[in-house]
Amino acid sequence: MEKLNYEVLKKSGYQGYILEKAPEKILQFGEGNFLRAFVDYWFDMSNEKVGWNGKAVLVQPIAPGLAKLINEQEGLYTLYLRGRENGEKVDRKRVISSVSRCLNPYEKADYDAMMEVAVSDDLEYIVSNTTEAGIVYDPACQKDDCPPASFPAKLTQVLYKRWQAGKKPLVILSCELIDNNGKELEKCVGQYIQQWDLEKEFADWCGQCTFCSTLVDRIVPGRVKDPEEAKRLEEENGYHDELIDVGEVFGVWNIEGPEWLADQLPFRKAGLNCIVVPDVTPYKKRKVRILNGAHTGFVLGAYLAGFDIVRDCMHNENVKGFMNKMLHEEVIPTLPLDKQDLENFASAVEDRFNNPFVDHELMSISLNSTSKWKARNMPSFLEYIQEKGELPVCLTMSLAAYIAFYSNDVQELTDKGLVCRRPKGNTYTVSDDRWALEFYWDHKDDSVEDLVHAVLTNQQMWDQDLTQIAGLEQAVVDDLKLIRTQGAEAAYASCL
Repeated sequence: MEKLNYEVLKKSGYQGYILEKAPEKILQFGEGNFLRAFVDYWFDMSNEKVGWNGKAVLVQPIAPGLAKLINEQEGLYTLYLRGRENGEKVDRKRVISSVSRCLNPYEKADYDAMMEVAVSDDLEYIVSNTTEAGIVYDPACQKDDCPPASFPAKLTQVLYKRWQAGKKPLVILSCELIDNNGKELEKCVGQYIQQWDLEKEFADWCGQCTFCSTLVDRIVPGRVKDPEEAKRLEEENGYHDELIDVGEVFGVWNIEGPEWLADQLPFRKAGLNCIVVPDVTPYKKRKVRILNGAHTGFVLGAYLAGFDIVRDCMHNENVKGFMNKMLHEEVIPTLPLDKQDLENFASAVEDRFNNPFVDHELMSISLNSTSKWKARNMPSFLEYIQEKGELPVCLTMSLAAYIAFYSNDVQELTDKGLVCRRPKGNTYTVSDDRWALEFYWDHKDDSVEDLVHAVLTNQQMWDQDLTQIAGLEQAVVDDLKLIRTQGAEAAYASCL
């Protein structure tokens, strides 16, 4: 079967939107599954919905990459967005045509081509997702490296070339999963300007560039794992595509920037779930407390109750009811955003967890749950108590479920983790910081009362003595006893 390109696509009978020629308005550092299912999708939709008429030039951030494959397919690839929306199963296919080409800057010709894009009058945006380790200042990078190793050093070269050519400043959209990603990237560029002794006028020009911190939210599995399904899709499509990408149907992009940017970007006009806000911090808090907090809040007890993947939990009224009560009655009241927006986000979480195309294992979510419960659930827990003057029933139970998961019929402590036994008989290995595992190993023979007291007074875990919260110690003792005697599902049901 022929490999996907524009000619092959025409012959296949594809009826969807395609834009073959357009100005290259985006320089994108990163060509992996996430950016292609997220950023390039947003711009592709903007081309269709409001005639934005722009393409992205992709750049490999590291030497091994996808440039050859992307260029062989003339930038085209098939994207499947799969999951649930408003309770309905969704499986959408779209051929993305917002990518023009991909450059490998570790080859001289492509490095030069990147610099040609840098000085183009068409260029408006630089986008990046170079992983959490990508935004880092490496003093070994030099001004004349072709290219320098670090992404911020490459970006500094691109901006310097553009300034030298007398071109207008750019908008830079950072998608890396670190706090204040845009600000951290701008800080790194400033360090290279200083290290390389570049002109003050260039530093002033960089100050006119708009470095945006952004918050991205879409789960991207990235490929069709089942070879039989991959073969079936290829036959349906009528072409061979080595760049097939798969993401969940839900997606939201919050961009921190000035008001004028909302009008300049095409997303609002296109009706897409991408908003420009003065500060992304509340939206990060929303994601961490609701989406991530839901995971950590219910999965440990759900695993003890016999569940293995997230989707199956959403088919059980007790577990799903526990999660929803925790989110809607205990977490949302503590968050500083529009309540309807928060309710909508929380409702979408149930659809996302019930994705029929993703087998998200509870044990994979359980990794490092001590620090996760502290970061994701503790703030909601403490703020609820402060505002309501009483214990949140579900969050208190989830703390007991955390203790139960780390202490259920402990078998041994190995190099891989703490081996416990599940009520249904099989063993499982708890993975966490070594000190946390050694703590539970040391307390494996404690009574419920002694174990709860030791956990709640452990300031290394919580940065405070939780027994100082009125009624908490006894409540957690009662909840842990209920989990151990009647099972986690019955304990969750008792909260409803």
